[in-house]
Amino acid sequence: MISRARLVAAIGALALVAACSGGGNRGTTAGFVSGDGSITTVDAADRKDAPVLEGKGLDGEPLSTADFSGKTLVINVWGPWCAPCRAEAPTLEEVASEYADKDVQFLGIVNRAPDPSSAIAFNRRFEVSYPSFQDQGGQLELGFIDSLPSIAIPTTWVIDAKGRVAARVIDKVSASTLANLIDDVQKSTT
Repeated sequence: MISRARLVAAIGALALVAACSGGGNRGTTAGFVSGDGSITTVDAADRKDAPVLEGKGLDGEPLSTADFSGKTLVINVWGPWCAPCRAEAPTLEEVASEYADKDVQFLGIVNRAPDPSSAIAFNRRFEVSYPSFQDQGGQLELGFIDSLPSIAIPTTWVIDAKGRVAARVIDKVSASTLANLIDDVQKSTT
């Protein structure tokens, strides 16, 4: 007889594999699960600590969310192969520029890009100015499993200035929606 813990672990592993495979009712034929456009916000009193993300940036240099302590963070999971990511890249850059002097730092997590050159070319093409982590194995994304896990690409999290997960958007996000989320998170954190 299978123990309850093993059964839960097996179901979790299957769910993770399904999320990465493009299967399911939101799947695409591009080998990833597309988002449903859902937006989740968390009241300040109920927020959980965000993971400290550490790794290499696309330039090969060390990158850590700890370097931006005290700022509101916007973290976007993307891939250079992802059509919705291409569609939202100009929006993210627009909002990143708008909020650059408002204690907001944008960071990317590049998913499934074994060679950083494709991600670097993507950033040049779309004039993305903020840094991105290399995350070939999806380990950085898994850091959000205890707060607001990612189930699709793109996914965008807003982390408050106290280092807590405050919001998540599953799918591409509009400039006005993202700006409103950032504003709401900053107001609720002070």
